[in-house]
Amino acid sequence: MGPHPAVAAIRLAVRRVLHDVLTDHNRPPGESSPLVLVACSGGADSMALASALAFEAPKLGIRAGGITVDHGLQSGSDLRADDVVSRLVELGMTPVESLAVTVGRDGGPEAAARDARYAALDAAAERHGASAVLLGHTRDDQAETVLLGLARGSGIRSLSGMAAVSGAGGRYRRPFLHLDRQTARKACMVQSLPVWDDPHNADPAYTRSRLRHEGLPALEKALGKGVVEALARTAQLSRDDADALDAWARQAEASVRDTAGLLECAKLYALPPAVRRRILRRAAIEAGAPAGSLFARHIEEVDRLITGWRGQGAINLPGKVVAQRQGGRLVIRQG
Repeated sequence: MGPHPAVAAIRLAVRRVLHDVLTDHNRPPGESSPLVLVACSGGADSMALASALAFEAPKLGIRAGGITVDHGLQSGSDLRADDVVSRLVELGMTPVESLAVTVGRDGGPEAAARDARYAALDAAAERHGASAVLLGHTRDDQAETVLLGLARGSGIRSLSGMAAVSGAGGRYRRPFLHLDRQTARKACMVQSLPVWDDPHNADPAYTRSRLRHEGLPALEKALGKGVVEALARTAQLSRDDADALDAWARQAEASVRDTAGLLECAKLYALPPAVRRRILRRAAIEAGAPAGSLFARHIEEVDRLITGWRGQGAINLPGKVVAQRQGGRLVIRQG
């Protein structure tokens, strides 16, 4: 008898990603097996992912390791991290690490915790020479991300949610974006894998928690089942569109700069707004504006220097970056 359908589904998802890692790795003969790490909180999604990685990796000649991040936001979080390390070791993983981080305050508690977590994962991947880091985000997480982007009014890139492959060199892989949260939990249950339910996930003080426990159920009650699947499908369609517009903007950027490299307002004005605003955003980031703090309203203000020029003054952007119009040119630089 084969594995339970939920276990089979998660293993298949992981196997596909590992095949991609092997293809991308292109290691020469004699080089050691690639290392793939799993980011594991101890929750159902990441424990299901860890168990599938531990099962599938050896069959493909891949080493499997695990990282858990202790955010230090709850009493006893260090003990929880030690427990996760023990579980990963029991699955046969090596190396396994617990990383304690300090969570700042920029962007709110959820964003600050995410930034600290990814910084720790990046450092661990570099230190161990990992080819990839697997993340346990599910289709439900994707739906929540799309709704949060919609609420922020941040544009099509925000609606595209999380990418299956992201990070420097495609480091981060998300095998479960097409699987629902219940499948991961079922896989843990039938394998008798203990899971930890983060109390933050049920805390109404957090936006994502309210969305998960109040917002999405209300949408499903009003619109019927299938909302999560539809939102996840919207994410993929939006990503395809956003990728195409990004490519167009990259190609068009050289044509709107003068010989000194300055942006020419008349040529920018002739571009479609979606392409023009992407060029403006890239220019602001290159000048030093932090991407995470640069919102649609900032770019709209800069865009008005092109489309609604009335002699207005400079626009202040995050990171002490200033955008101003001078002699038919748009100058974006550190103020």
